[in-house]
Amino acid sequence: MSLIGSHKTIANQLFLLLFVFLSSFGLKGQDTTSQNKAIETYYDEARIFRHQSNLSEALKALNQAAKIAEEKEDIKALLDTYHKFSLLYLELGDTQTTLFYWDRASVLLKDIEYPYADAVHKYIEASLLFRDKNRYQARLKLEEARQLNNDKNLLNNLLLLEADIFAELESFEEASTNYNALLVNSDEKERAFLATKANIGLAKLYKQQENPEESVKHAQAALELSKKHSFFGQKMQANVFLTAAYEDLGKYNSALVHHRYLMEMKDSLFTIERLKQENKTAEEIRFKQQTTIINDLQSKNEELNQSANRSEITAILASAFLTIISILAVSLFRNNQIKLKTNDLLQTKNKELETARDAAVLAMEAKTNFLSTVTHELRTPLYAVTGLTHLLLDEDPADHQKEHLKSLKFSGDYLLNFINDILQINKIDADKLEPLSIEFKLKKVLTDVIDSLQQNAKDNNTKIVLDYDNNIPLNLLGDPLKLSQIIINLVGNALKFTKDGQVDVIAKLKDKNEENLTVYFEVKDTGIGISEEQQKNIFDSFEQGSVQINREYGGTGLGLTIVKSLLGLFDSKIHLKSELGIGSSFFFDLELKSDENALEDIPFELTVEDFDFAGLHVLIVEDNKINQVITKKMLNKKEITCDIANNGNEAIDAAKTKKYDAILMDIHMPGISGTEATVQIRKFDPDIPIIALTAISMDDSLDEFYAAGCNAVVTKPFKPEVFYQKIGENIFKTKLTDNA
Repeated sequence: MSLIGSHKTIANQLFLLLFVFLSSFGLKGQDTTSQNKAIETYYDEARIFRHQSNLSEALKALNQAAKIAEEKEDIKALLDTYHKFSLLYLELGDTQTTLFYWDRASVLLKDIEYPYADAVHKYIEASLLFRDKNRYQARLKLEEARQLNNDKNLLNNLLLLEADIFAELESFEEASTNYNALLVNSDEKERAFLATKANIGLAKLYKQQENPEESVKHAQAALELSKKHSFFGQKMQANVFLTAAYEDLGKYNSALVHHRYLMEMKDSLFTIERLKQENKTAEEIRFKQQTTIINDLQSKNEELNQSANRSEITAILASAFLTIISILAVSLFRNNQIKLKTNDLLQTKNKELETARDAAVLAMEAKTNFLSTVTHELRTPLYAVTGLTHLLLDEDPADHQKEHLKSLKFSGDYLLNFINDILQINKIDADKLEPLSIEFKLKKVLTDVIDSLQQNAKDNNTKIVLDYDNNIPLNLLGDPLKLSQIIINLVGNALKFTKDGQVDVIAKLKDKNEENLTVYFEVKDTGIGISEEQQKNIFDSFEQGSVQINREYGGTGLGLTIVKSLLGLFDSKIHLKSELGIGSSFFFDLELKSDENALEDIPFELTVEDFDFAGLHVLIVEDNKINQVITKKMLNKKEITCDIANNGNEAIDAAKTKKYDAILMDIHMPGISGTEATVQIRKFDPDIPIIALTAISMDDSLDEFYAAGCNAVVTKPFKPEVFYQKIGENIFKTKLTDNA
């Protein structure tokens, strides 16, 4: 006999022994009412635990039901239990064990007529086919199941699975019909659970159809039902869809709330411990069931050992051999299952972490976009506030009105600084800032910063002193704008907490190797100082040491955060030394390059007072009517006349037909943008000064404005002196250059 033939004979004998053993259940006794009730009780417990996603306890309850069914040799009860085991393991994602119980049920079904079990058997088969993406075959199995039994609970579950299949096939109308039918179901066993699942199905369906309002409605209904009935898994799913739907609607705060709930549930110790317990319980029950089969086969072998018949002895030897093989197989199977389960758990955890990471990234992007939009939109009305305040202060108001206007101006300036700080941090967080490498003179940058803060210093009766190392090369390559922001924030912070004292700005050459050099910067004050405890959090957003300090000295608490973030762009770190009552010192190193090839230029500095604006004629390109009025009045104050273009197309036509001394170009306008309009104007007029006036958003780039042909950029709302200075510099320097 061939090896394959002998294996077939042994397999047939094992199947015969298993079949005889299982068939014998129906010959040994009758069910008792108390045992039936006990089994039903365990079924109810398992169902409740499954709905609550407590699969470990559900498995334990089913295990108790299986023991009773085996003891009283109730084939139908055992069939039902195997099917419930199969469905639970399917929910756990353990396809192999699902098939193990499904196969055991298949053996029992060959020897008994039980239409309900036949229908459930096909329902499980349909679920497996659906999981493997065989949707059409799954539908056929569902139809076969419907023909076998009309149990209401089973029909409702068939309806739910069919709805899921329709949804994946994008048969939205059929899927919606099924889900809506389940919303009003009268199922005695799973009425609330089926309604919850149907609402989740509809939430997913409407998300596929890009209808976030309806998705929110059904996800919210699912969340309320799941909270009421403790459906843990469905509560998580509802929060997933609410997060996505609110984000689609632009309601980012609501999206973040539900995303936070979702992360809290996923990361809770309860969830992690329950996952461990579920897998431990699943392994134990599966191993016990497989061991039971082997023990039963061994019992049959012992019975056959008492027979003197040679064929029976042969069967004994074959069965013994098969038993040994079975033990080894089960052992290998179990070890392999543990390994597979461990890998599955790792993959699941990795997927959860990836999902959490992606969700966090989306939430961060949503927050960034939201803050960017808010800060950008605030600039337009703020431009009106600051502009009108400046105009009113210039119109010689009464003394009692001056105080109110000065307060209004202070509030507007404070709000503008706050908006600028938020935008700056958002740009850094969103990786939308990159360090530049352009020529600049360090001493001039530091001098300009100090000059701009002299008024603040006078208000606090504080002196700013520059200690500059002349060994630092005159011309450097780096990012003067970001360096200015760092020094402004550090000096501004020092002035805020220093009265009747001194602030030192120090720049020393630390190291030089050919063109590469390291410069040491320090901003030192004689202010109130910072305690050791407060120093731990001083660089965090909105941290100023204490509530009392915040109330007394004001400010947003974002300045040092911006310094830390900006230095991070240069791979540098800010350091702090401070002592209460003595003062503070903030210091850092910065890598720069010397530009030995730069030409020595002649200083050419003009102030607003040096410019004669009378008789200039400019074009204002602005779509906002209030901004048009304010900008026009500010120009008229300097005897500058102007025309107004409401959009980019009008600006192009006006520049073609009239001669202007300059164009003040808004960037964000309906139709073509200010950047596009500048590009078009430069095609026929390369020399006219174009100054961009814009409320810069997250996606704006100064480089892009200059590349389009702008000569300068003034951000709205702007200070009047900066506004006039930029106009004068660009008009009169251009004329001086032309005359030369």
